[in-house]
Amino acid sequence: MKDAVPGAGGEGQAWPSAEPDFWRQVVEQLSTALMVVDPAGRILAVNSAAERLLGRATRAIRGKDAHELLHRDTDGGPLLREQCPLLRALTEGAAARGEGDSYVRGDGRLVTISWFASPLTDGGSFKGMAVLFTDITGDRRTPRERAAYASALEDLNERLTLVAEITDVLGQTLETDDALVRLGRLLVPRLADWAAVDLRTGSGRVHRVAVTGPAGRDARLEGGRERLPETGEADRSALVQVLHGGDPVLQNEQNEQHAQGGQDEQDAHSAQDEAEATASPGSPLAAAHSDFLRTVGATSAITVPLGSSRQITGALTVVRTDPAHPFDAADLEVVSDIGRRVGLVIDNARRFGRQRAVAEAMQRNLLAPLPQPGRLRLAARYQPAPAGSQVGGDWYDAFELKDGTLALVIGDVVGHDLTAAAGMAQLHGILRSLAWDHTGPPGAVVDRLDDAMPAITTVPMATLVLAQVEGDPHTGPWTLHWTSAGHPPPLLLPPGGDARYLEAGQGLVLGAPVGTGGGRPDATHPLPPGSTLLLYTDGLIEIPGSDLDTGLDRLRRHALALAHTPLDTLCDQLLARMPPGSTDDVALLALRLPEL
Repeated sequence: MKDAVPGAGGEGQAWPSAEPDFWRQVVEQLSTALMVVDPAGRILAVNSAAERLLGRATRAIRGKDAHELLHRDTDGGPLLREQCPLLRALTEGAAARGEGDSYVRGDGRLVTISWFASPLTDGGSFKGMAVLFTDITGDRRTPRERAAYASALEDLNERLTLVAEITDVLGQTLETDDALVRLGRLLVPRLADWAAVDLRTGSGRVHRVAVTGPAGRDARLEGGRERLPETGEADRSALVQVLHGGDPVLQNEQNEQHAQGGQDEQDAHSAQDEAEATASPGSPLAAAHSDFLRTVGATSAITVPLGSSRQITGALTVVRTDPAHPFDAADLEVVSDIGRRVGLVIDNARRFGRQRAVAEAMQRNLLAPLPQPGRLRLAARYQPAPAGSQVGGDWYDAFELKDGTLALVIGDVVGHDLTAAAGMAQLHGILRSLAWDHTGPPGAVVDRLDDAMPAITTVPMATLVLAQVEGDPHTGPWTLHWTSAGHPPPLLLPPGGDARYLEAGQGLVLGAPVGTGGGRPDATHPLPPGSTLLLYTDGLIEIPGSDLDTGLDRLRRHALALAHTPLDTLCDQLLARMPPGSTDDVALLALRLPEL
């Protein structure tokens, strides 16, 4: 429940939804009364059918306590809150149903209702209930008929909740495989016994990328790659027709689908399914799909496109194996809606993957080879953000100045996209030029970079450390001269089992408002023979759910344990020992001085 759709139904109501068209469809097509309440029982929205049943306009009831406004005892008097099953369900955050409750209409007349409530969640957080209810005042149906109607009401609410939950869950990832794993868990067994996803590839083939069954993901039935037949070939396979832009297909044994729908709709689909059942597979792809349906024991199946008719990414097939519970027309509509949403997620994931690959390649190509002046040794690593996160603007650099002094740089441009990666490239080149041309201390060089940044780069803000290793690269002694523009402090590992963060020389981040003080601060510190210096970006120390001090302590501890190892091993192991959960990329630059 993220967006609001004013005027989607009723009079000026606001429908909480992950996608506006979903709730518009509910409002326009649902003849059953629907009310959405928050965890406290306040009315968030009602549809037109609810307005008619209750005899109340949306504007008159939105924000009101549903129990206080509507719920009455059989004599029309107030009902104690502790006797209200809907409030009890809200407290427990669980689905509930009731029959025979009394609601009071706007005209004062009591109506007896049957209702079913289903929880609404957003990212695992309970947001309230969707309540479907109907007037059973004077209902003369048998208990069995009423039970069947209540069951149908419950099924309808479950379908609506499933679509909303799939929209919410899939919107939390930009990785195709992760999205398909989540989709399978939601569809099986709530809607189907089996679910299969086929994706179109750039080579004109179709790849079965995910199959989920009663026991979870089934790799045995995945991996097939068959060429999609050309349009117009005599192939009546549901999968082939859907991938060529055809309508969603419902297949049932003995043409008994749509038993709950209208006769015209049943006849229209029966003819198609009869032809489907009698036609032999016209292509290897059709044969593979038929084999899949036989292997899982399908008695009812729905195949729908992923995406829109303008861009079909693939197809989703859901299967039931119990002949007593075939899919119907309502299921076909729900699965079709799910297919449109899943197609959008997969298309976004593919575009994200292409953008990520371009940014990573650009970053790696811009990270120049490291010099090895004299007896000084350097090693560096760049690790992209984990799958599901965007590319960042972290970088490292090391180069020799005019006088042979070794310059070290570690930096991080704000943002996580191609713009950040491009900004990193701009700063990388400008800083090299300024450091080469200017013989002053590091703080003066970074001041000049800060002045130039708004005029000749697109970078809004960045952090970095610029350091110079002063001293003969063969014999020493060596001194570190550095300045920091809001960046995490360098970590020095001198011989003897000690470690300390060099926290001096801290100034404002690049791009911060200019203050009234002097230039940027510089700091110096001796570098003992045999010591190791680590420059790193915040992705190495910042983990969601953990504070910065904890991250710094963890890095110090691991670095001390690895201080005696070769420099490449030190870098590799520091990255390997990072706890899971990081969403940022990491740049790491290490310097080791020789023992004299």
